[in-house]
Amino acid sequence: HVQTEMKQECKCHGMSGSCTVKTCWMRLPSFRSVGDSLKDRFDGASRVMQSKAELETPAQRNEAAPHRVPRKDRYRFQLRPHNPDHKSPGVKDLVYLESSPGFCEKNPRLGIPGTHGRACNDTSIGVDGCDLMCCGRGYKTNTMFVVERCNCTFHWCCEVKCKLCRTEKVVHTCL
Repeated sequence: HVQTEMKQECKCHGMSGSCTVKTCWMRLPSFRSVGDSLKDRFDGASRVMQSKAELETPAQRNEAAPHRVPRKDRYRFQLRPHNPDHKSPGVKDLVYLESSPGFCEKNPRLGIPGTHGRACNDTSIGVDGCDLMCCGRGYKTNTMFVVERCNCTFHWCCEVKCKLCRTEKVVHTCL
């Protein structure tokens, strides 16, 4: 993907802007544009599968060994959409063969801690939002008072003095 987004950039060299010598190079796209594009592809990724005949290796079908298959034909197999109502993926589409494990419930074997008891943001629609993070189970809201350092000032030389302030905090926790 990075390679397809590269752009040619040129600079002229010469007396007072004349272009007697022109130097050109390929410039990489910005990290942000690559990330945004890959995220869009990730969000549109489709689940695919292979037919049974394509899952067999050439040796299992009494054909030439895999190292003798011409390089251009080595990865020539057809990916079909898992859901027959969906269109077949294009060359630039991201695809996957298996669904990712869920993050909602604890799974120590896979190292997934689950989201029970996690703090969430009730006003966010992002991944830190209570709706998404709590996986539809809901969340509880607690109000607590905390004592924190506040109104800190720097005194010459090398001393910071703060007051202690008692503030009310609202914490949302996934059920």
